[in-house]
Amino acid sequence: MIRQAFLAALSLLAACATPQHGGRTEPAADPNRPLTTWTFVSIDRQKPVSNNAELRIFEKRIAANVGCNGLGGDLELNNGQMKIGPVISTQMYCEGLMEQERAVAELLGASPAFFIENGRMGIRSDTHVAELVRKSD
Repeated sequence: MIRQAFLAALSLLAACATPQHGGRTEPAADPNRPLTTWTFVSIDRQKPVSNNAELRIFEKRIAANVGCNGLGGDLELNNGQMKIGPVISTQMYCEGLMEQERAVAELLGASPAFFIENGRMGIRSDTHVAELVRKSD
């Protein structure tokens, strides 16, 4: 079941990256525009402190913001696992957001497992977990 969801997710991401029209393949999408955008529903089973917490997936990189600092890195998806790295971040202090921000940075940096099913994404490492919903285009 997870393997099928993973294969479906890869197909979805590939379809977004190289749209086809009338049998001809168009150039890849703008590398500065995300293929998909996701909103955090929970971070370590807690509601996000900020309503602006989101994750953006680009063709070869990932970016997240939990409400204060931007973080991200190069991205490779392989067999239900996200390989991200190195994870880089801006370094502003933001009252009340730092714990969740640190958890997301550690989660992404841990080569987490992920699945996508029915517009929801789960991301899990040994120490952190996040649930997200796909944002409308």
